Amino acid sequence: MTDPTPALSFGAAAAAYDRFRPRYPEAALRWALDGLDAPARVVDLGAGTGILTRGLLALGQHVVPVEPDPGMRAQLAAATPGTTALAGGAEAVPLPDVSADAVLAGQAYHWFDRERAHVEIARVLRPGGTFAPVWNVRDERVAWVAELTRIAHLGDTAGDVTGRYADFGPAFTPVEVGEFAHATTLTPDQVVGMLHTRSYWLTATPAERARVDDGLTELFAGHPDLVGRDTVELPYRTLVLRARRR
Repeated sequence: MTDPTPALSFGAAAAAYDRFRPRYPEAALRWALDGLDAPARVVDLGAGTGILTRGLLALGQHVVPVEPDPGMRAQLAAATPGTTALAGGAEAVPLPDVSADAVLAGQAYHWFDRERAHVEIARVLRPGGTFAPVWNVRDERVAWVAELTRIAHLGDTAGDVTGRYADFGPAFTPVEVGEFAHATTLTPDQVVGMLHTRSYWLTATPAERARVDDGLTELFAGHPDLVGRDTVELPYRTLVLRARRR
């Protein structure tokens, strides 16, 4: 069973999370929802501060965000006028049976108790509906990004996602994988601010936080691709795993 403690650590950093975390490329969201007519009824499960919700709303979808952390729900409401997240999680979705055309999960599926979550997601989806977890994963084929991962103890690699989460259980068709290039432009301070919204840093001891921050300072001061740069482009591989409700 997944430990809920790190998953519920983000509320204290909700405003920074919403400011610094990357958005999702439109092409990835369109691929996730391929075959569904807008406005589809889309559940954003583990909605956080609403980053994915806002991307889906921009595509004309009817979005129902569901989020367990009250701090994240408050930030979602503040940043997404007219939208209020329901209190709930993947293991107990506060929606009726067969009430959704799609369920998406942005940067959240790895926190789910997957066996229980698959049953709940299948319950709320109509037959033929789509389940699609989405991740923005740093592109560690770039040398300084790989070093960033090492320093900050970032564990979500593309191989982890596609290797671990290849099956959503008997209620779903085989998983299809889509990959989309994506990047954000940040100052070095903004990169540090983004890393301060990661669960490892939020749950670390003061000594370990200081060690991470010192390592980041050394990286930006010493890596040949970063020295003297006012901004850096942080590349991502946006991964979408998609399956249909049988």
